[in-house]
Amino acid sequence: MSVVLVINSGSSSLKYSLMDMEREVPLGEGLIERIGQENSDISHTVRRVASAGEPAPTVLDTTERSQRPIADHDEAMKVMLEQFSEHGPQLAEHPPVAVGHRVVHGGARFFAPTLIDDLIEINIEDLSVLAPLHNPGAVAGIRAGRRSFADVPHIAIFDTAFHQTLPPAAYTYAIERKVAARHRIRRYGFHGTSHKYVSEQAAAFLDRPVDELKQLVFHLGNGASVTAIDGGRSVETSMGMTPLEGLVMGTRSGDIDPAVVLHLGRVAQMTTREIDTLLNKQSGMLGLAGRIDMRDILAGVEAGEAAATLAFDVYIHRLRAYAGAYIAQLGGVDVVSFTAGVGENAARVRAEAMSTLGFLGVEIDPARNDRRAPGIRRISTDSSSVEVLVVPTDEELEIARQTLSLA
Repeated sequence: MSVVLVINSGSSSLKYSLMDMEREVPLGEGLIERIGQENSDISHTVRRVASAGEPAPTVLDTTERSQRPIADHDEAMKVMLEQFSEHGPQLAEHPPVAVGHRVVHGGARFFAPTLIDDLIEINIEDLSVLAPLHNPGAVAGIRAGRRSFADVPHIAIFDTAFHQTLPPAAYTYAIERKVAARHRIRRYGFHGTSHKYVSEQAAAFLDRPVDELKQLVFHLGNGASVTAIDGGRSVETSMGMTPLEGLVMGTRSGDIDPAVVLHLGRVAQMTTREIDTLLNKQSGMLGLAGRIDMRDILAGVEAGEAAATLAFDVYIHRLRAYAGAYIAQLGGVDVVSFTAGVGENAARVRAEAMSTLGFLGVEIDPARNDRRAPGIRRISTDSSSVEVLVVPTDEELEIARQTLSLA
């Protein structure tokens, strides 16, 4: 059995998954949150896939939850090992052949799965200047992981890597060239692991070669992005130098006139840190409606709340704008896929986002769209000229696949 341990380390969290790569299913997974705070939350789930013929669900989950102080990522890694030891699966019985680490920002340096050594670790840390909210946590997880699993290769999988195929016209900002080069200012794109996985799953579902398809993938969660994919290659994506650009998100503003930042500094006398906090943590749906969860927003819309209605309208307006722009860049589209928490579960978001594309022959089947079902499913009509799908993403599996390809 080939087993890969996937680590997704944030500034104050450690998410992990032990993947059986023969069946491509998780054996166990967990999340440690609020690292460094007074009390950290620990959740560990053991999974058992039912044997053939068993009158049981496909996956049987047992979840253990607890709290305790966890000072740093080294201690979090020890807690993860304790969870496997106490609750299973036993790592001695399922030893990982490699550890895959999710890294948000790879800059222009990293465009493929990369074997981590001391120099690579330094390079990832150096890129923290481009992703100060994300890369420092990844580095902490990498260091803790390399100490805990010193005898197996550690592979970095970069969210930005899939977007390294963007043409210069797509990734170049129109600012003075020397300034941009000196400070590494360009569009990098994010959610690449998800966009790659979803586009390949969509092609497999349709039984068509991925290199023959023009695709749009909407990754709609608390963070949100859309990518235009031509023949399996990312050619345009909504997030930019950081994950702040693009669509309206849970707490991020998405696209905004850069002069707003200057205005807030001049007129409101806000500091750079305050503006950073405003745009990344206090804007988006939270800023417009006081809520992040799309279910709460939709409930407010149904209740006739003006703030929720405006927030939803702004959200949909941005989705439609990007859909139209990216279809124009592609010169047409064969497949549109929705994924992540909102994309997979909010039928009204999908319907509204696609409602103005009838001139392209896009037809949504209301019954299919409203029906909840596991796995990939078609929500367009049989006569629609564009396939519209819901494709559950699995970033941990994609990270594990890419890790195993290099291990």
